[in-house]
Amino acid sequence: MTGDDTKHLPLEDLHMAAGARFGAFAGWSMPLTYPAGVMKEHLHSREHAGLFDISHMKLFEISGPGAAALLNRACPFDAGALQVSQSKYTFFLNEAAGILDDLIVTRLGVERFMMVANAGNAAADEKHLRELAEDFDVKVDALDRVFLAIQGPEAWAALSRAGIETGSLVFMHGIEPRENWFMSRSGYTGEDGFEIGLPEADARTLVTRLLEDERVMWIGLAARDSLRLEAGLCLHGLDVTPEIDPASAGLMWAIPKEVRASGAFIGADALRAILERGPAQKRVGLKPDGRQPVRAGAALFDADGNPAGHVTSGGFGPSAGHPVAMGYVRTPLAKPGTRLFADVRGTKIPVDIHPLPFTPHRYRKG
Repeated sequence: MTGDDTKHLPLEDLHMAAGARFGAFAGWSMPLTYPAGVMKEHLHSREHAGLFDISHMKLFEISGPGAAALLNRACPFDAGALQVSQSKYTFFLNEAAGILDDLIVTRLGVERFMMVANAGNAAADEKHLRELAEDFDVKVDALDRVFLAIQGPEAWAALSRAGIETGSLVFMHGIEPRENWFMSRSGYTGEDGFEIGLPEADARTLVTRLLEDERVMWIGLAARDSLRLEAGLCLHGLDVTPEIDPASAGLMWAIPKEVRASGAFIGADALRAILERGPAQKRVGLKPDGRQPVRAGAALFDADGNPAGHVTSGGFGPSAGHPVAMGYVRTPLAKPGTRLFADVRGTKIPVDIHPLPFTPHRYRKG
């Protein structure tokens, strides 16, 4: 990809002024770290409130009499069963039940839904959605919004001071607090927090107000990655891909039992067949011995030297205090406590299967 093709965040000037170091991610130029550095940014998000620019992600509004039916075809869930303001983690699957993207869908009205898609898949997701929409009485709008996340135990207080009350909103619910705004209580860190889609002018005002609060700090993509990894959350393209199904990924909790049994979503037959025979591999947490991180792509072996699986995400967990990783192993090896060995540049590093998450989730559920 040439530099000319790189997409830039609408608020890029603010990140430059804040001293961000940029890097490429999913076709975008993204702030990786700020002067505080990844360790401080990570810990600040866990202890106070981290502000993330996630405008590389895409918001789609799906509306009309056929909106729920379209979503039920596209995703393995029951859109009609959602209460207004309720959000649901779900997927686009292919016919083989591979995960094309993982998404969050929120019901905003009887016939209106908001979908949040990942940056690298946004164009393919939009094409997929529009093709499916031809069979339904529905309108798909790709929204032009700045998208911000504020994450951490003081996120609600910082928003309140900035004039945005979050009082009755609980985890995995979303509302439209103002015209052209969308706010959900969700995130990608394991902490309490919010994601807010809003017009650029409003975003600039909000960011200025939030950063006047000493509890709030800009957080880059590097700490976003270590935070989500400690929380055991998947990154599409690494931990979940079009070659991996929800059963292997340990994500069947996102698919209601009745939908598993009788849903007519894309990939339904393939997923039922996988469930019937049981997945051959499973996603697990991995805790390496010592301080050396084990990173994506490392091969895993059992005690006898037989191939056991591979690492999909890995790094150091600043809150956990040790290296953390996720990967896929043969199903019989997926029990916590099983010892495997990761090949890191020719050295075999012992790694233990570890329960996920590495740090407890602290969502506000009620």
